[in-house]
Amino acid sequence: MKNKIREELIKKRNKLGVYEVLKKSNDIISKLVSLQEFKKAKKLLCYISFDNEVYTHGLIKKYVKEKDIAVPVVRGNELILSYIKEWDELATGAYGILEPKEIRKANLNDIEIAIIPGIAFDNRGYRIGYGKGYFDRLLSKMNALKIALAFDFQILDEVPEEKHDVRMDMIITEKRILQLNHTFYK
Repeated sequence: MKNKIREELIKKRNKLGVYEVLKKSNDIISKLVSLQEFKKAKKLLCYISFDNEVYTHGLIKKYVKEKDIAVPVVRGNELILSYIKEWDELATGAYGILEPKEIRKANLNDIEIAIIPGIAFDNRGYRIGYGKGYFDRLLSKMNALKIALAFDFQILDEVPEEKHDVRMDMIITEKRILQLNHTFYK
């Protein structure tokens, strides 16, 4: 079931034109940076977008001098987090995704907000990623506010969940912000 959903939504996402990806991404990023939680956070995890994901390159370039931004790096079957000081430190890594050339390992407990990609999400905060479990394993060790960035068509009524799946606290699309974990919003 997850594979079928993954396949359909990747196909749909790949049909988006560059202008449409950038326009929707700008709307999503605008919502993200207007959040009080984002404004207050000093240490972030932010995925580096590829393949028509919500585009995060501009976000990282803009905030890398203001905040400590850690990015994911694939090491074997795990993701580690490495801080970057500038965009130019990145080079193509695993799966064709940009990664830092030099590792400055981030302490998972220091990360205040984790900005996460995905292929499909539901109204409960469950997500379907690429199927390798990298982010679920990483997020299960973190206590950060988990914010997913997605295009609105990626939000489904329900996606299948498994016991190891980690729920998002918030999902931001170009049309709405879903606040799912009310312990963060008092």
